[in-house]
Amino acid sequence: MASSPMTSSSQSPRPPRPNLAFRRLRGQRSPGEFAAAVRRAAREIEEQVSCDARYIGRVEAGEIRCPNYAYERVFLHMFPGRTLADLGFVPRSAVRGRGARNPEMAPAPHTTSPLYAPHETDGACAPYVATHGTHDPHDPYHPYHPCDPHEIDDQNHEESDVQRRAFMSGGTATVAAASLGPWGLAFGSAAAAAERPVRRAGEAEAGALEEAVRKIRLLDDRHGADGLYRRAAAPLRSAYALLDAGAARQATAERLHTGAGELAISVGWLAHDSGRFDDARSHYAEALATARVAGDPALEAHAFCNTSFLARDAGRPREAVRAAQAAQYAARPLGSARLLSLLSLREAGGWAGLADRTGCEQALTRAKALYGRGPCDADPEWMSFYGDAELAGLEAQCWSTLGDWPRAAHQARRATRLQDPHFTRNLALYTAELADDLARAGHPDEAAAAGLRVLDLLDEVQSSRVQTMLAGTARVLLPHRRASGVSDFLERHGALPRTA
Repeated sequence: MASSPMTSSSQSPRPPRPNLAFRRLRGQRSPGEFAAAVRRAAREIEEQVSCDARYIGRVEAGEIRCPNYAYERVFLHMFPGRTLADLGFVPRSAVRGRGARNPEMAPAPHTTSPLYAPHETDGACAPYVATHGTHDPHDPYHPYHPCDPHEIDDQNHEESDVQRRAFMSGGTATVAAASLGPWGLAFGSAAAAAERPVRRAGEAEAGALEEAVRKIRLLDDRHGADGLYRRAAAPLRSAYALLDAGAARQATAERLHTGAGELAISVGWLAHDSGRFDDARSHYAEALATARVAGDPALEAHAFCNTSFLARDAGRPREAVRAAQAAQYAARPLGSARLLSLLSLREAGGWAGLADRTGCEQALTRAKALYGRGPCDADPEWMSFYGDAELAGLEAQCWSTLGDWPRAAHQARRATRLQDPHFTRNLALYTAELADDLARAGHPDEAAAAGLRVLDLLDEVQSSRVQTMLAGTARVLLPHRRASGVSDFLERHGALPRTA
């Protein structure tokens, strides 16, 4: 029988020491703004990191004593002439090779609310905090406010090989976790892991699950969904196996529920974008059920958001409106105007599908007003794609659905000009939207030129959605073969391999 974690104070790890040097480098910027600067710096050196406000909070709280190699390169690029020690980190040799602490042996946090996972409170205003309580989530002076900088985890978590090895240290949860290997998150085989003693899932498994979600999103942003969907099935099964294994601490259980729900949404999106609508509907429903079980309004809003988008694409516009409105209801207490803006755009897409121009315009006006309030630390991590380009792109889709081709083409052109080239898949999508709108607006030469730009991107992007749009554009352009560039586009498009 396991002893109480309170019986031996000698096993309690020392609390992490805050990284004041790193905090000084952030200056007056919010954690979210600084995280955005880190991501920009990473793109400058062609590095890949998924930095968010929560990560910055963990660094400043001292939980990450030494960054991984990718973050090290980015930080040294941002602050030339400085060393890791100058940034407040300890030498890598000091954190490598140490045995990972067993989360079951750690004392329960005594400075945090039981409603919140410690990692999701450190200066990040994390998007996945469940609002079970009756307090006002917007009150920064409430003792359980999710942005309280004094709420720090009692455990020490380094971004190093230590955490990855800890991931492979126990039975049922580890067998599940081993199949996350295709995403570069675990080492060893499931068979070898099965021989190890059974234990509950801990912080390392929760962290690996969250990283799997980030990895899938990053790959989708760059390459599209078609080549990823089947590979993502194994990590999703693993996520729910982790839930079945249970967790040593309530905070870890909440992270596992959120991580599994977010992964279900990510896999559902891969199915959605690759034209597997029935599979997508099932995954979104699974995520919604997980959100309801966990009492997680942020996850619920995300699941309804994607359900609305799917309903629009599947020709169920009234369902799209209802799901978007349900998402807005769940999201209102979360404090993210950008999230409400995106959800209003989802609603606008539904109204456009119902041919309700007035309803569509009202939702678009609301979306723009909310977007104009700017970003904040409460914005969910998964919304990194939502910026000026996405706003214009989704508005273009609304006008296209309403048959206002000139207006749709104008917004689609804005989207292509504003889009960060980092999001290759979205660049291809907006350009395909532009090609289709121009073709239907009576500008075949411009449409063909845009279509050719999309074809150039298909070496990097595999998206059934983009290919379906191009096929529609090609049909519209067939009567205009003699227009400049059209025959070239039709010939290259006709040579594309047919998708199954």
